Amino acid sequence: MPTSAPTRHVRILAPLGDRHDEILTPAALDFVGQLASAFARRRQDLMKERRRQVLRLASGSPLDFPMVTAAVRADPSWRVAPPAPGLTDRRVEITGPPDRRMTVNALNSGARVWMADFEDATAPTWNNVIGGQLNLLDAIERCIDFTADDGKEYRLADRDQLATIVVRPRGWHLDEEHLEFDGRPVPAALVDFGLYFFHCAQRQIDAGHGPYFYLPKLENRYEARLWNDVFVAAQELLGIPHGTIRATVLIETITAAFEMEEILYELREHSSGLNAGRWDYLFSLIKTFGHRTDFLLPDRAKVTMTAPFMRSYTELLVRTCHRRGAHAIGGMAAQVPSKDPAAHEAALAKVRLDKEREAEDGFDGSWVAHPGLVPVCREVFDSVLGDRPHQLDRTRDDVAVTAADLLSVRRISGPPTAEGVRTNIAVALRYFAAWLRGQGAVALNGLMEDAATAEIARVQIWQWLRHRVIDRDTVLGMLDEELVALGAEYPWAPVDEIRDLFEHTALTGELPLFFTPDAYARHLVRRTETRS
Repeated sequence: MPTSAPTRHVRILAPLGDRHDEILTPAALDFVGQLASAFARRRQDLMKERRRQVLRLASGSPLDFPMVTAAVRADPSWRVAPPAPGLTDRRVEITGPPDRRMTVNALNSGARVWMADFEDATAPTWNNVIGGQLNLLDAIERCIDFTADDGKEYRLADRDQLATIVVRPRGWHLDEEHLEFDGRPVPAALVDFGLYFFHCAQRQIDAGHGPYFYLPKLENRYEARLWNDVFVAAQELLGIPHGTIRATVLIETITAAFEMEEILYELREHSSGLNAGRWDYLFSLIKTFGHRTDFLLPDRAKVTMTAPFMRSYTELLVRTCHRRGAHAIGGMAAQVPSKDPAAHEAALAKVRLDKEREAEDGFDGSWVAHPGLVPVCREVFDSVLGDRPHQLDRTRDDVAVTAADLLSVRRISGPPTAEGVRTNIAVALRYFAAWLRGQGAVALNGLMEDAATAEIARVQIWQWLRHRVIDRDTVLGMLDEELVALGAEYPWAPVDEIRDLFEHTALTGELPLFFTPDAYARHLVRRTETRS
């Protein structure tokens, strides 16, 4: 892969905010430009292949483990790289957007890892994107703090008590419209990765860790190969030792579930494992097979991790990871601690049950969305791991998963309830309201929700309407009622824009694959005169 492509200028098409010049330096923009020059066209080709795959599966082509990579799966000899400094013990990982408050709280939370999320938990306003980079830089330089509304000040704890930072850039399907290269928007993934890597990679190495990443929304091995080539090029450009980068891939698409080993293989010198992402996985399942009645799902609350096809997915993930020496990280506990004692205990009981299942299944750690959930998650994994940093020795040779197992949705099928329909509408509308205001992670009904929740909520409405298991007039009536309630609850909410966003992404004949690209372009992009 050539790394000496001629540098063209990255143009800034947005106003510069406070301290933005510390991130958007000429050298940093040149680095991002080199990545865009080398990889943007290949990324565009892979996005076209995604659309072709959608058409193939919609026309009846079967989804199965690829025959052409059978040798990779059969070869017992290859392994991923050993755990990197700061990633050996990952029993509790906390996730959240890289805003200033979350940065301090997450690093101080007692979790072993913080996933700084530029993707589902961040509404990609220009200030959020560049402000998040500034917060990460400040955190690594230990010059970050914040003062709460009550006047209480929060600062970082001792360095050895802080969580390891792992950055989740935006997915391959998204653009950063405020930066232009060669007449086109720069792929958002390369912006988030490139700016962080340029400013923080060496700083993290000097601090005893390294530049670590979570990779979202991958659909196949070719997209993993692209990331690996980006990593190789970035390390060469900045003189970082080969293999310093480590990346955990979220298996949150149904097609990626059939290529777990291949994804690890493509990233093996830079891999730090796989993660199970629940809501995005179900969202992907509906996007891929929503046209078929045998993939009709009931209320999302009824599709638990104990459903047979979800158990097959998670057990295969653990087996795949441990067979290759990679960490297997469990899914999100999204509960928000309540001030009501009974509600609080009920929430913790649900979290405990979920984490006990994961730890007993062989996962090496799991996610929480709130610092208040770190102790219960840690306690569960402590009871299974003890002094061991992980359980990679549990190879789960007892697990044998077929393609049919991963696709056995009919065993939990059932009609949606009126409550389930209304909940999906209400949650999607409230999340859209927060997202349009620049908030990507929002507490709703006792859960910390992000874009994945809005995606599964709106595609379920679409699927139920398509198969006529709910009436369109009923949905429109509920939509009107929930918009009135939303306007009363959030007087600032742009109700007309929210209605338009819901109708455009849930009530159309052809399902938009994501709500974020078009909504971002129409509502969050704030271009100004071109800057050099």
